[in-house]
Amino acid sequence: MSRMAGQFAGILKVGVEPQQYDDLIKALNNLSAHGIRMLLAESVVETSGTTRPISMQLVGNDRPGIVRDITRLLAGQGVNVEHLITDVAPAPMSSEVLFHADAVLGVPVGLSLDDLQAGLETLADDLMVELVLRSEE
Repeated sequence: MSRMAGQFAGILKVGVEPQQYDDLIKALNNLSAHGIRMLLAESVVETSGTTRPISMQLVGNDRPGIVRDITRLLAGQGVNVEHLITDVAPAPMSSEVLFHADAVLGVPVGLSLDDLQAGLETLADDLMVELVLRSEE
């Protein structure tokens, strides 16, 4: 959730028991009376077993296009970004701005953590300060 062009914007994923679904949709639609605009979409839980969850913590020098470069590289390896939180903050001992990313990735079962890390490290010359990958299983 964030502010974009002076407006609050966000995506929220909600899970609810099937018997409560209709009540939830009705309550959400009633928010329009308070000036809240939203788009509701249903999602399905994928249980194919072709990916495994991996957490990624990354710190690097901030620059325009950093998220695009990281996600393009991940997509090229067949990795899905399941959850992503990003932030920028000043480096502790300098005026440099550091980019921070915490993510949960859906990594193909056939892709090793070493290969994933090697792929991400190809961005290291101008990006990475710290990279940690860890299995969520």
